[in-house]
Amino acid sequence: MKTFLKEFKDFALKGNVLDMAVGIIIGGAFTAIVNSLVADILNPLLGLFVGNNFASLTATIGSVKFTYGNFIMAVINFLLVALVLFLIIRSINRMTSLVKKPEEEAAPTTKICPYCKSEIPIDATRCPHCTSELDQAS
Repeated sequence: MKTFLKEFKDFALKGNVLDMAVGIIIGGAFTAIVNSLVADILNPLLGLFVGNNFASLTATIGSVKFTYGNFIMAVINFLLVALVLFLIIRSINRMTSLVKKPEEEAAPTTKICPYCKSEIPIDATRCPHCTSELDQAS
């Protein structure tokens, strides 16, 4: 039982698990913000332009009422949420690319043997493939 509790403690306190938990919690809060933006600001603006509240669209066939307007609003909400998330993530990626310093190119660690054209270590003085002696300039 002690080893089980120790293994569980090691698992639960790993950095990846804690990072994931924080990400899920922040993601939930962020979802509420994006949903409010779409439902409370963008949908009413869309209603102003279209001149209709899609949620009120219904059709009755016999005694069955189809609220197809709710489906239309769900599709529009999905597209608006996807657009808002795309714009936010795109902005964040652009900001982080401005902050990141360009990585310097690493010095080459290999060179090509001028005789057999094999890839060899940069500081080799003899090719391990064809055994040719190499100039230090090669």
